[in-house]
Amino acid sequence: MRSGVIAQKVGMTRVFTETGEHVPVTVLKLGNCQVLGHRTKDKNGYVAMQLGSGSRRTVYLPKAERGQFAAASVEPKRKLAEFRVSEDSLIPVGAEITADHFIAGQFVDVTGTSVGKGFAGGMKRWNFGGLRATHGVSVSHRSIGSTGGRQDPGKTFKNKKMAGHMGVDRITTLNLRVVQTDVERGLLLIEGAVPGSKGGWIMVRDAVKKPLPKEVPMPGKFKVAGGEGSAKADAPAEQEGA
Repeated sequence: MRSGVIAQKVGMTRVFTETGEHVPVTVLKLGNCQVLGHRTKDKNGYVAMQLGSGSRRTVYLPKAERGQFAAASVEPKRKLAEFRVSEDSLIPVGAEITADHFIAGQFVDVTGTSVGKGFAGGMKRWNFGGLRATHGVSVSHRSIGSTGGRQDPGKTFKNKKMAGHMGVDRITTLNLRVVQTDVERGLLLIEGAVPGSKGGWIMVRDAVKKPLPKEVPMPGKFKVAGGEGSAKADAPAEQEGA
């Protein structure tokens, strides 16, 4: 199981195929996505990698966090995340994961925070039908109707779908296809829409419900101080990433 990456949503555009068909894509940018640390089974009880992306001014960091970044010899990061990996898929600390970590044609799962809509009614939030447009209904055409009985049950049940805050939810979209990658600019072009607003942080990882192509680099494609690294399935990451 390979690691995912932290990317930032740039926006949407489209690309044209050789036959002239256009494909709507979401552009994601890998902003210096580096490995900050490892989680091992002996010390933490599970195997994972901590990644960081973006940049952050040191003056706003607590001393404890400064020490964590200093131990990994990386600049302070704006966004941190952990990805569960297998023991043979660990990438060296300090390495920067590049856009060719994914290949065109493979499927990925993306996780982001949806756009906030503020306070919304039942029709917008839950797709309720509303009340009649005529015949006795006045003023409350977009109300949600009954929320509970009078004597029986005499209360409104918990989790009743009602008006309230909409959006700003953690959403994972499965099985989106990677259309194209741009290593020089650190861009991923994902087919279709990705949850979140422009500038939002997106977690991209290999699709869980789709087979992983044989051409993908194992444990990933990354750069270390002094060159590139891409460990193969039959060679440990430390040998190739030097």
